[in-house]
Order: sequence, then C-alpha cells, then structure tokens
Amino acid sequence: MNPNYYTDKQNYANRLKLITKSLNLKPLYINFFMQPRQGIIEIFSTFLLFDADRFSTWATDAKLRRSIKYCLEQSPQTQTDRFWAVYWHKIWQAESNPFAVAHISAYLQEVCYWTAKKMTLNFKSQCSIADCFQIAIARVPKILKNFNSEIGSNLKSYAELAFEGFIKDSLRLHHEADICSDWSLLHKISRKRLIGALTNGGYNSQIIESYLLAWECFKEIYTTEGKKTRALNKPGTSTWQSIADLYNVQQLSQLSQLTSTSKATPENLEKWISACCVAARNYLFPKMVSVDATFTGQETGNLLDVLPASEETSLLMKVITQEEYIDRHNLQVKLTQVLTDAIAELDTQSQQLLQVYYEQQLTQQQIAEKLEMKQYTVSRRLTSIKRALLLALTQWSTNNMHINPTSNVLDAVSKSLEEWLKNYYGHTNYLANN
Repeated sequence: MNPNYYTDKQNYANRLKLITKSLNLKPLYINFFMQPRQGIIEIFSTFLLFDADRFSTWATDAKLRRSIKYCLEQSPQTQTDRFWAVYWHKIWQAESNPFAVAHISAYLQEVCYWTAKKMTLNFKSQCSIADCFQIAIARVPKILKNFNSEIGSNLKSYAELAFEGFIKDSLRLHHEADICSDWSLLHKISRKRLIGALTNGGYNSQIIESYLLAWECFKEIYTTEGKKTRALNKPGTSTWQSIADLYNVQQLSQLSQLTSTSKATPENLEKWISACCVAARNYLFPKMVSVDATFTGQETGNLLDVLPASEETSLLMKVITQEEYIDRHNLQVKLTQVLTDAIAELDTQSQQLLQVYYEQQLTQQQIAEKLEMKQYTVSRRLTSIKRALLLALTQWSTNNMHINPTSNVLDAVSKSLEEWLKNYYGHTNYLANN
C-alpha cells in the first residue's frame, strides 16, 4: 500500500470540503470517516459507536437484524427506508413494541449524529458530540409520540428539528446548573419538577410530602434578597434552626394524617434539603450511558442484549398495506402541488426570500444585508409568507380532506410545512449543484 495513502486521502477530503463550502453545500454530506450504511437491514439494525468523540464504526444488533430481515421476507414488494420508518412508527402506536423504538433509534443514528455535531459547533466547549448524541437519541420515544405520519412521512426531517430542540434545552439547563450552587438550584426549580425528581429518586408519597414542605420552608426562610441567586452558599446553623421551627409549625396544618408529624430537628431539615438537591440534579441532568457499554463488573453483555427476543410481526400487513402506501404517496404529491402553486403565486421578492433563507441557508441578518432590508422586516416577511402558505394548505385540507383546522391541527401542519420547505429547497439546491 502507498505509504502516503492516508495523507493523500485526508488532503483530498479537505479539498473536497473546501469546494463544497464554496458551492454553499452542507459539509455534513461529505465525510470519509463515517461509512454510510447500505440497505434496509443495516439501516434498521446497526448503531453508531464512538471512539472518544469521533465516529468509530457501526455495531450490529443481532436481534434487530433478524427482526428486520424477517419483515423484508414477508413484504411482497421492495420498500424504501421511509416506508419502514412509518411502519415501525405505527407498530409503536399500536402496541408500544420495544423493537419499534430500537429500529427507529437505529434508523435515526446518522441524523442524530450530524445534528449533535452541528450543535457542538454552535455551542463550543459546552458539550461533546458524544454527549449531545446521547441527549438526543434518548428522546426517540418522545419523537415517536409527537410524530404524525398522516401529515408528513419524512421522520428524519422531523427528528432533526426535534433533536435540535432537545439538545438546546439540555445545554441551557446544564449551563444553568454549572453556574448554580445546589442551594440556588432549589430556588429555581419548580414544585412540579421537584416532585418528579423525588419520584424518580424512589421516594414514597409520605417522604415526598415532608420533603416538599421542608423545601418550601427553606425557600421562605433562606431568601435571595441581597444575595447572588446563582451562588448561594450553604445555610448557617441559625438558618437551619429557623427552617426547622417554621416546618414544625406548618406541618400540623399542611401534612396529611398518613405523614409523620413528629418534631423535626435542624439536622433533619439539612438532610432532607440535601436529598432534594441530589434528586434535582440527577433528574434534570442525568448521566448518559451508552447502550453498547458493557454492564458494570462484566466483560461482556450490554443494554441492547436485554431487548425482548420476540420476532413476531403479525401486524405487518394489517398496519401498513401496500394500498395505504400508495394513498400516502398520492397525498404527498397533491400537497406538494398545492404548496408549489402557492409559492408560484407569491411576488418575486417573497420567492427570493424563501430561496435565500431555505436554499442558501442565510441568516435573517445576512438576508437583510443582501437585499438591503431591515432585519425585522425580513423576519416579518418570512412569517407572513409562511402564514400564506399555511393558509393555502389548510384551505385545501378543509375542502378536500374535510379536516377541521383546530389549534392542534394547525400546529402540526405548521411543523410539517417547515419540514417541507427545508426538504423542497434543500433538494433544489442539491440538484442545482450536481
């Protein structure tokens, strides 16, 4: 082998990335170090492994491989990965099948990785790619719950937007936690989240009731007036005594009969409040554990091994038939025609705004400079344009699908519209540069 092989390969990769950047292509499509998966079986049965903070290889789960292979053998016709993504989504909706979550998690590995990588570039030094990846991929069940395959069949595009939101929220919370002491965190956490944290910590209802009252007394006595909220120190001995005194007065009227109302000491209150601190941090910022990591104290075996061994897929023809697939495809064609016609009816400047925003992926400030407009004008125009497209879409749906445009429907259609615009202009950009 040529000793300069790897150096030449790296130089070629760098040159190609530079070319794609000058053509305004997303560099995430060019990467020699992540081999794209080939075929439906690999896409729905393999998982990304990290080496430090970089892609290492694809790991195959034998149970998932047998599952998807069995499905393909039972399917009368060749289907696309989108078809199988929708199929597993419907399986999950019908029976919360753990195999469905695992297959969808495998399917979304690439989009999750690239989203995580993009977010680490935008929020430098806050979190590694591997950490962001774990934050996002753990939310797959929530994506399955919120995704509506009747409105849009592109699960990857929907997941990309969702992953971005999950990672941003997590980074914001982590940043808040990093600059907050335990005592400050208890001033910021809501009652609902603290209940969730204590429940997640395994405490029973009576203990939670006592801890919540202790927390309320802590906040009332240990106020933040004149103190830096983010850097509250541990309360002193006299403060703990005051918290205990208030707790002993209020427990008689606020605790239920099932909860112990024995007199609490300052030591009790400090112990309870400290337990609240630990529970809150563990609940809000849980430690990430890779599904391919071995169990503690064992050399072999991982979390993927505990997936149920069932290979039954009896809902294959019942949940998604070929007729449903054809109907969905025809509906997508009609909706695409409705939107492209609506875009064609827009004025030239509005069409240009959509093109530079979604195809060229310029920021609103960059668009304002390019078109010699104010940034707030660009924002308002884009909102107005999307409102017009949403109106055209809902009117067609009302007239042809007899769908009542409720607030929930409008919210779902609005998200699908954003997904469609990204795909439409992204595809236009790809064709123009290839």
